[in-house]
Amino acid sequence: MAMDNPFMAQPDSEHAGPVRVGPQSGPWPLHAAAAARALEAQALARHQPHELMERAGLAVARLARALLPDAGLVEAWCGPGNNGGDGYVAARWLHESGAPVRVRECGDPSRLPGDAAQARRRACDAGVPMLAPTEGTGTGLAMPDLVLDALLGLGTTRAPQGPLAEAIGRIDALRAGGALVLAVDLPSGLHPDTGQPIGDAVVRADHTLSLLSLKPGLFTGRGRDLAGSVWFDDLGHPATAPPGDSAGPTAWLSSPARRPPWPHAAHKGQRGDAWIIGGAPGMAGAAWLAARSALAAGAGRVYVSALASAPWPTLDPGRPELMHRPFDTAAATLLATATAVVGCGGGDAVREPLPRLLADSPRLVLDADALNQIAAASELERLLQGRADRGQATVLTPHPLEAARLLRIGSAAVQADRLAAAVELAFRTASVVVLKGSGTVVAGPGALPCINPSGNAALATAGTGDVLAGWLGGLWAQAPRQAAFDVARAAVWQHGHAADTVRPAATAGGAPLLALDLIDAMAASA
Repeated sequence: MAMDNPFMAQPDSEHAGPVRVGPQSGPWPLHAAAAARALEAQALARHQPHELMERAGLAVARLARALLPDAGLVEAWCGPGNNGGDGYVAARWLHESGAPVRVRECGDPSRLPGDAAQARRRACDAGVPMLAPTEGTGTGLAMPDLVLDALLGLGTTRAPQGPLAEAIGRIDALRAGGALVLAVDLPSGLHPDTGQPIGDAVVRADHTLSLLSLKPGLFTGRGRDLAGSVWFDDLGHPATAPPGDSAGPTAWLSSPARRPPWPHAAHKGQRGDAWIIGGAPGMAGAAWLAARSALAAGAGRVYVSALASAPWPTLDPGRPELMHRPFDTAAATLLATATAVVGCGGGDAVREPLPRLLADSPRLVLDADALNQIAAASELERLLQGRADRGQATVLTPHPLEAARLLRIGSAAVQADRLAAAVELAFRTASVVVLKGSGTVVAGPGALPCINPSGNAALATAGTGDVLAGWLGGLWAQAPRQAAFDVARAAVWQHGHAADTVRPAATAGGAPLLALDLIDAMAASA
């Protein structure tokens, strides 16, 4: 990142500075709090005292100037720990580069830890103005153009209270008044592992600069909304420890996944068969959506077995390529070879074919009502758990409530720690789990989970889950030997990428992406 500022020539050349982390920039290793602290301890051991904090503060100053190139006023809100120390260093660098800056001190300066205390002394010696959180308010003091949230960082374990909670409220008020908010490492009050607020007070940032390691909580749960655009600076210490090491990654941020090209001589028989089982009375559309999606994903032939009693439409006029077969008729030829997608609009009727499918299908995608039926019947659950031992592969695609039923906990508990819930469900079912939601989690037995960075709130509309299940089945039909985890990760990324392509700025109040339109967008963008 090139910026024409005086202090840019000062740092060493060991690293390039902040880079933006986006849906197409991965894969990225993610470090939960314990692993991030271990990584930090290793980095500290390689430096003289205060040197790592100096690098961190410089990285913050670099990004602040990139976000605010016209030398607008920066206000750094510095807390009582080392996160505050990063803020003091950033304020000093900005001041020495000629940018107008001031600090709001939200802790007792006499109780700062060693590095942070030194950072404060150097900022004071440089002439950076130090103000209390409310000092000068209501007196015509200029409003900041950019706020640095350096209140609380990785070590936060308790909900912000008292002056810190009040400071968070003031930062949010400044943001509402038009100031950009740049969070240092984490938005204050956000849990680094779960992506959920630790208490009622939490900063909503426009940008977050994660330092030394990327934290999972920035990318799932409420983290994506609260962190804004995520940036990263490894401070010259690339994370190289392997999984299982105390400083190794605990998850991955998924990388882009494109459909590989087929040779010119390919024919539909090589692309495999996808078999959709669903569509109970009143829910026929879900099965047809999944079928259309499997076809658009590239499956050579797509069959639909309706679970509704006659009369039931046996033809999709918009896609006459899709073939309807009664379940028993289809099972005679497809059960042992096709990739089956079960549950889309299945209702209670899906209960009847499930034992046969769980026992004999080589590749199963279980969605919606299939998951609810398994959660309610121990014999179905045992059949599911035994599939891996029989060499059969399974992907579950629950939303949080369906995952909660399978885990026999509340949906709030699932959302409280989405990574842990997905990993636990994958372990219990010996299956790959796609836990849908903001920052969809893909987990599998014996594998580090992945968080998906693509997608937005435009997907929050009826039928998009059916589209994902069908697309996954269509991809898997073409590559039956591919690992279920890899197919699931690719399908989830492509699903979200289509939404980013069609509705790149969608928010919770924005226009939805209708399910049929989503299929077309996925076919065009994958």
